[in-house]
Amino acid sequence: MQKLEKVLAGGKLSKKHINNKGYNKYLKLEGEINISIDYNKFKDDEKWDGLKGYLTNTQLTKEEVIESYKQLWIIEKTFRISKSDLRIRPIFHYLKRRIEAHICIAFAACKVYKELERQLNRKKANLSPEKAIDILKTIYALTITTPYSDTKHTRLLIKNQEQSDLLKLFNLPWVSQ
Repeated sequence: MQKLEKVLAGGKLSKKHINNKGYNKYLKLEGEINISIDYNKFKDDEKWDGLKGYLTNTQLTKEEVIESYKQLWIIEKTFRISKSDLRIRPIFHYLKRRIEAHICIAFAACKVYKELERQLNRKKANLSPEKAIDILKTIYALTITTPYSDTKHTRLLIKNQEQSDLLKLFNLPWVSQ
């Protein structure tokens, strides 16, 4: 309320300050407009402060609805991970098989990420999934073929303690092939 009062007092209230939900986005401000704060409406809305309502079409009990809603943050966090860490972005496909493939790949990437997060928590590692992935990106494998046979030897190039600790955490010994 104080922020709105400050903007209004400064005479700099513009369309960007008006709520852009519903029909408000179609408003056009022209000419001389008088805008004021409806303090009665503000006071009337105070009776709802601290209350939360749920509207559902399920047959769940009110306790089940409330408990389910408390878990919503997990889903929201997963969407944030898929957008930021996994960089999954909308891709506009027209064919059904491409749409399904895109969703499948996005889901699989998210599932692998969440499994890494679960494993790190289970192992009580002081690493976030983001940090573990950053460390893994710095580990390289070298494959050498000896000149006298067709035998290939593969070795990991471990350059620092972080890389070594991460491999040990998941019991990932590297055996030559």
